[in-house]
Amino acid sequence: MARRRTPTPTRTLAGLAALALFPLSITACSAGSLGSSSGSGGDGTTITWLTGSEATAQATAASIVEAFEAANPDIQVELDGRPGGGEGDNLVKTRLQTGSMADVFDYNSGSLFQQIAPEKNLTPLGDDVVGEVDDAYLPQVSVGDTAYGVPYGTAFGGGVMYNMDVYSQLGLQVPKTWAEFIANSEKIKAAGIAPVAQTYGDTWTSQLFVLGDFHNVLAADPDWAEKYTAGEAKYATDPVAIRGFEHLQEVHEKGLQNNDFASAKLEDGMRQLASGEAAMYPILSGNITTLLSVDPDAGDRIGFFALPGDDAATNGLTAWYPNAVYIPNTTTGEELEAAKKLAAFIASPDGCEAQSQASPPTGPYLVEGCELPDDVPQVTKDVQAYFDADAQSPALEFLSPVKGPSLEQITVEVGSGIRSAQDGAALYDQDVEKQAQQLGLEGW
Repeated sequence: MARRRTPTPTRTLAGLAALALFPLSITACSAGSLGSSSGSGGDGTTITWLTGSEATAQATAASIVEAFEAANPDIQVELDGRPGGGEGDNLVKTRLQTGSMADVFDYNSGSLFQQIAPEKNLTPLGDDVVGEVDDAYLPQVSVGDTAYGVPYGTAFGGGVMYNMDVYSQLGLQVPKTWAEFIANSEKIKAAGIAPVAQTYGDTWTSQLFVLGDFHNVLAADPDWAEKYTAGEAKYATDPVAIRGFEHLQEVHEKGLQNNDFASAKLEDGMRQLASGEAAMYPILSGNITTLLSVDPDAGDRIGFFALPGDDAATNGLTAWYPNAVYIPNTTTGEELEAAKKLAAFIASPDGCEAQSQASPPTGPYLVEGCELPDDVPQVTKDVQAYFDADAQSPALEFLSPVKGPSLEQITVEVGSGIRSAQDGAALYDQDVEKQAQQLGLEGW
């Protein structure tokens, strides 16, 4: 169950689109054409919902609309489809700017949400809509104390998937510190098993040791993200922030990787993990779907833990948050009331259930009263446990708009022994500086 917390102040937020593998943009099979109108027809009200058009997402939206319309027979929801990636992003911004947005639409939370000018373009949502939303999520869709969206999909974590059978056979415990992680890895290597799967054939996967370590950075300095955005904190000069780069270097230097780390891809890493050829794989928990695609029976024997830092007392998860559903301020009258009902339904146990019926959740729903099905994979249960314990922090991309485009190439070099951790961190600081200047941020 999602836990309620004291509201936290809104910060500068950002999303990590390059790693958004979890299907968060959702649509339905009955999607209408772009620009279809809404209004009152007969005794009811019809509203439009602009969402993605990929096949995986269609079943989820169809399930939500069916359940919502059954509970609200006087409202009909028609779905518009939009493409993914940059084309879909530009479409959302264009339709907001031209006043032609559908009555409801889903889009990123975090910094990309801030980039669509919510105060100018969106309708504020009151407690009747967002009252059941977990307070940990609200800053991702808020400006000040005003919320504009409800979570759509589930959260997920950046950490380590591990083979529980290997851990059990070797008598290992889930590590709470980096020293314990390395000690486990040495025992695994001695048993003839690759301790850490790395898959640099898919370069984005090389970033997890750095990005997934951010909970530990915040634990050491809760203001680090603000300092980073202001150009005051750097990876290369901060002894805690550089640790993710150092972890990459150490794993390579001690020969703890799979032999084919340079060419292996995501599916290869999951296959090695499921078979026990590798024991651990730093990855986003949302990629449980890939694991199950290569081994449908692996859900009960693969677990998940947060990337450990130096202090067991602050051990916790770096979390990525789901997209959100928003209402543009061009939606008015009966359509506005219907749109608010739809948003409130999505942010309710019934809405979560409708999503679960269409697609097994890969993380926790951030809505009070939403329970995960009993048959979700162990990875999902393990991620939920960090949220239940309030032992999670937002990924840096949700607290700062600054992320350089070359991180995945740099982490491949560090993890391959081509570049040292110090040089890699310094190079990334230079990469980030260019991007911050393009954003016009002060202090850069």
